[in-house]
Amino acid sequence: MTYCIAASINEGLILVSDSRTNAGIDNVSNHSKMHAFKTPSDRCIVMLCAGNLATTQAVLEQVHRDKIKDAGTNINTVECLSEAAAYLGQISVEKQKQHTHSQGQSAFNPSATFIVAGQIAGEPQGAYMVYAEGNSITTSANTPFLQIGESKYGKPILDRFLTLETPIDNAARCCLVSMDSTIRSNASVGAPVEMLIYRKDSFSFHEYYRFEDGDDYLRQLRRSWEAKLREAIAALPPIDAKLVKVIRADL
Repeated sequence: MTYCIAASINEGLILVSDSRTNAGIDNVSNHSKMHAFKTPSDRCIVMLCAGNLATTQAVLEQVHRDKIKDAGTNINTVECLSEAAAYLGQISVEKQKQHTHSQGQSAFNPSATFIVAGQIAGEPQGAYMVYAEGNSITTSANTPFLQIGESKYGKPILDRFLTLETPIDNAARCCLVSMDSTIRSNASVGAPVEMLIYRKDSFSFHEYYRFEDGDDYLRQLRRSWEAKLREAIAALPPIDAKLVKVIRADL
């Protein structure tokens, strides 16, 4: 399984992904799911991927090939991120069809989802999630983040904390807590964890971090978060029978 996050806030972008892939309990390996592309100085584009590994690798290979061969449409020629998302979606649908035909009527599932994020000169930074069907959505003021893969365990902290105004360094820690919560609850998501912080209008991907399993900072983050949660639970107002309506008095 996979878990990837893209937060798009006023100060920039935070991208976080795990690296665990598996094809059954006895076939687990690590593959990076974060892919930054070398582009001209007027743009920075990165992709996160989840789903069938054969499909995601084929899609990324095609994107690289189109860029190298200077195809009519490639990540160096798209004028905005929405166009990049449409381009990526088209390639993804084509690769899924190819894999489906090659596998016949088996239970093989070639579907994959992607997040494309970054900034192109003249446009604000942003992020788009590209569905397996090729269509896409972007972030909004109410939901300034996107998730692909195993999203349910890490979503509550993002819902409660992230806003457009959240300082970018705080948002980065929030996304790491979201990732750690998912790793804690789902064995199919795991380190190494990659994080990329992009500050708006910088056109630079210099703030890249990679956290291995057992990384000292991640352990410190986990311990601090768990301790503060325990303190918060202990500080919650007690249940007061005078304030709570009794539904079953006979229990």
